[in-house]
Amino acid sequence: MRENARVTGDYKGDYQELVDEISELLGVPATLENRDFELIAFGAYDSEGDLDPSALDPVRTRSILTRRSTTAVRTWFEGFGITRASGPVRIPPTPEAGVYRGRICLPVRHRGVVLGYVWLLDSEPGPTDRQLDAAMRVTARIGALLADEAQHGADLSRELRAVLTAERGWQADMAVAALRTALGPRGDGPYTMVCVAPWPSTDPDDAPSARTIPHTTALCTLPWGPAAHALAILVRLRAPDTLTPATTAATRLLVEETRTSGPGTGEPRTPSRAAGVGEPRDGLAGVAAAWQEASAAARAALAEPGFGPVAHWSRIGPYRLLTALPPETAQDFAVRPLLSPAHRELARTAEVYLDCAGQAGRTAAALGIHRQTLYYRLSRVEQLTGLDLDDGEDRLLLHMTLKGARL
Repeated sequence: MRENARVTGDYKGDYQELVDEISELLGVPATLENRDFELIAFGAYDSEGDLDPSALDPVRTRSILTRRSTTAVRTWFEGFGITRASGPVRIPPTPEAGVYRGRICLPVRHRGVVLGYVWLLDSEPGPTDRQLDAAMRVTARIGALLADEAQHGADLSRELRAVLTAERGWQADMAVAALRTALGPRGDGPYTMVCVAPWPSTDPDDAPSARTIPHTTALCTLPWGPAAHALAILVRLRAPDTLTPATTAATRLLVEETRTSGPGTGEPRTPSRAAGVGEPRDGLAGVAAAWQEASAAARAALAEPGFGPVAHWSRIGPYRLLTALPPETAQDFAVRPLLSPAHRELARTAEVYLDCAGQAGRTAAALGIHRQTLYYRLSRVEQLTGLDLDDGEDRLLLHMTLKGARL
């Protein structure tokens, strides 16, 4: 388990507050990096309200802009013994190395292990020993937070997979209890699930680390359909009515944006990957149900690009019902002839017509065709299916079947 994992969204605000506290204590800018010299947080402090341009030497500027330091810079700083130090280490300016200002390094340790560094720009007369002692007490709190994050970021894919695949009853109860035990105090509180699908790998162990995805508590891969996999993400919410953390995690994981329709086609292209977000649950007992919702929302987003690359279960309308139907029941025998590749244009026309509540003017405008062309196509739809588009139940059957065929 890496103790210097990258900061996740659940901890970012806490680190920023502690770095700002050190900046205020010492009256100089402070920067927090993990043990791999990856930037976690930085603060800017100036008593007159304007940051001194000389504070931005090349090394500090690169660290802030790229969120990491080079290997050469890391080796140079470690040469001053910062990995072994338990107190402040002063590092002199070295212009030829791009370090125009001296540094004070405050090692961030927890139980004797260095987990990161707080960097201060040195100046005259500089912080007093009393100020530095106070700052070191803050670094101890940062160290505890880094250690806590590393522990909480442990791989829980096996426990999560068990919860999402267990049969109802005692098996499901035991799986939830095991996940709750593994999470400790974090087992309580509002949760939801995110589904990203299709996931490119069929290897159950080929998934990103939960520590690298904002707001993610655990994740795993699961079979998704007959020949695909999906990534399942357990997200702990800050409030039961706010799904923003789940949306953020889903967006971060989508590696390809939804493609838009080509000019003049009148038909949106189907995205190659999408994400779904389930409804919030009070605790882990509802996680399996939230996963079913997230999976259904991802299917809807793949079928209907208008839902966006990230679809919420509460916003997918009739697809909430359609995704619950077995695939073999989605195609009604009357509508089946319309679903052949030869009649794709007619099927699209019928679906847009029904989406537009049967308004011919809106439909013709949406398809970019003349009304007479629309009427001709609709008559062909009735001939192929035997359905009457003036009958409400026939229209409902046709509409639902066309939507179901997308899934």
